[in-house]
Amino acid sequence: MADHISPGVYIEEKNTFPNSVEVVETAIPAFIGYTFKAERDGKSLLRIPTRINSFEEYVDFFGEAFRPKFKIEAAPSPLPIRSFKLGLKDMIVNYEKNNELYFYNSIRLFYANGGGLCVVLSIGVYGEGTEQQVKASDFMATDDHPIGPLEILKNDPTPTLIVIPDIAALRAGAYPLYPNILSHCAEMENRFAIFDLKYHDETEKSDAVAEEFRTAIGTDFLSYGAVYYPWLNTVIVEPDELTFENLPANLPTLLEPEVQEPFTNYNSKLTAVETEADKLNDLKAKHHLALKSSSPYYCTILDQARNLFNTLPPSAAIAGIYTMVDHIRGVWKSPANYALNKVNSPIINISDAEQDQFNIDVSGKSINVIRSFHNRGTLVWGARTMDGNNQDWKYICVRRTLIMIEQSIKTATKAYVFEPNDANTWTAIRGMISNFLINLWRQGALVGAVPQQAFDVQIGLGSTMTSTDILEDRMIIMIEVAMIRPAEFIIIRFQQQQQQP
Repeated sequence: MADHISPGVYIEEKNTFPNSVEVVETAIPAFIGYTFKAERDGKSLLRIPTRINSFEEYVDFFGEAFRPKFKIEAAPSPLPIRSFKLGLKDMIVNYEKNNELYFYNSIRLFYANGGGLCVVLSIGVYGEGTEQQVKASDFMATDDHPIGPLEILKNDPTPTLIVIPDIAALRAGAYPLYPNILSHCAEMENRFAIFDLKYHDETEKSDAVAEEFRTAIGTDFLSYGAVYYPWLNTVIVEPDELTFENLPANLPTLLEPEVQEPFTNYNSKLTAVETEADKLNDLKAKHHLALKSSSPYYCTILDQARNLFNTLPPSAAIAGIYTMVDHIRGVWKSPANYALNKVNSPIINISDAEQDQFNIDVSGKSINVIRSFHNRGTLVWGARTMDGNNQDWKYICVRRTLIMIEQSIKTATKAYVFEPNDANTWTAIRGMISNFLINLWRQGALVGAVPQQAFDVQIGLGSTMTSTDILEDRMIIMIEVAMIRPAEFIIIRFQQQQQQP
């Protein structure tokens, strides 16, 4: 207290509340991928992490969806599930080369499933281009870009999840990138990765796909990520988002012979209006409607193309579920047994017996399955990290809750850097952390009948520090917590009681 010499009135402010630990954010995904544009107020956002609060804001900064081109081909034998009849012919729709991007629709799926604040890192713009090649090198450091996307994110403390839906276009070629992402999360200590297994059709067996992934993922930092399977049949893309412009030039030869008149009318008028945007767009809209009303084949082809465009990797939807569960229940609640919005079904139906090979494997590299249940919808039906053999870290909620506790306490204790390393400071820190953990225990994050069973905080000379530690300016805090774990297997026992005489 200052000495008062002159007569007068003096004001002294005293802190009513001691320092406290604030809970850090736990579900802010960083989405890395290709965008239509990357610009805000005339300034480029390319390779700059940008906070986004809504899908509308995403469109403002990063633009529209990629306009893919599809090819319609004769279906191979044996007929794939995706094949369809066009008259007497068996056909199939596929993407043209370098036309397979998932970023825009994945962002839509994220917000449809509870997403909120996220970070978008655009690594390339496709604009009005007719193709965009997905290259593994775009997601790492190269000679052209010595600082890769993950290195860029090291300078942004905001993200707590890493999601990269566009690399799913590489199929198994994405797997060599996954260990780098896990290493990044472990180094940052505040992040968790959500991965996709590759897309495949019925010609590949599920167990072979799982084994291919487990072989490629390596053995390091597996608790910092989770992988989900299979891909999803969504309804994100609306019916009129695709038109004849997304179909190949030989479209007229695939339609009914009597439906040539709309093409004749369109081509005769195209040259006259192609320099006038409004008239051109009006002509295209009328041509699309004319084809829809006169050609069942056209409608069938568009439906098949839209089904393919609606087939998305699950990672963005899962990120939305993480966000929703964290905000409603808490990060300690497993992000499983929740229905996915805007999803009709997984592309592959998996039975209980088939799930066994995904959930528990001798390698411990668990794969979380998404399943369809009668009258319940499409549910996330797995809650494990890829470190399933580690009893400490095999559950997603445990790994992410510990990240939250560690980062919250780390941030709060920065206030005590350069404070005296004495009993008064130790008492203040112990009280601050204990209050934080008591609040978590009351919310159900920690297990124990009383706080003493849920956690223990130790700090001080003789308990966590020696005289040498103090002389070398080290303050060491030891915290033990009893983490709550999900009831993954519920066993119900029945016993029949004999009727008494």
